[in-house]
Amino acid sequence: MSWIDVSVPLRTGMVHWPGDPAVTIERVADMDRGDEANVTAIDMGAHTGTHVDAPVHFVRDAPSLDSFDPDATIGSARVIAIDDAVAIRPDELAVHDPRPGERLLFKTANSDRVWDTDEFVEDFVYVSEEAAAMLAGLPARLIGVDYLSVGGFHADGPEIHRRLLAAGVWILEGLDLRGVDPGPYDLVCLPLRLAVADGAPARALLRRRA
Repeated sequence: MSWIDVSVPLRTGMVHWPGDPAVTIERVADMDRGDEANVTAIDMGAHTGTHVDAPVHFVRDAPSLDSFDPDATIGSARVIAIDDAVAIRPDELAVHDPRPGERLLFKTANSDRVWDTDEFVEDFVYVSEEAAAMLAGLPARLIGVDYLSVGGFHADGPEIHRRLLAAGVWILEGLDLRGVDPGPYDLVCLPLRLAVADGAPARALLRRRA
């Protein structure tokens, strides 16, 4: 089976969380302009596009990305389709029988509607606080979502992050799951090794398991 790239391409002007730095990717040296090499400058926030959140992102004095264990984002994973158009809730989540230590990637209505625009979508599907408590109680090894935050823009975003991160659940945000069917996969994903960081951009790949 071939690998599926489920990370979002980084580019100038792409959507970002309101208040975070805008994305600017600029060719500062160009062979077509007579320079000896092509060199690109990147200016962006750490939580743009596909990225991993470290516990210190929302938990004071918690570990930074330096403590990241690659086992969190490399290994078997399960893509779960969510029908609720507002939030991931415990009743729908329970149908899929999530297990302790699982890597769970949620495919919601976001995947088909949020990545074709550079405007921030406020009413994206998020993880409800009750579902976050359920996932933290397992705890899950990793949860991944198909927009820029596990928490809602208007619905307890910080508390949802804190609940998961304080329980040791790693968070992968900004996945593009449009071409991915629900089911079991191999996941390979690594954030950039940024020192003392609260998060970092990542490349994420899936391969369907037999």
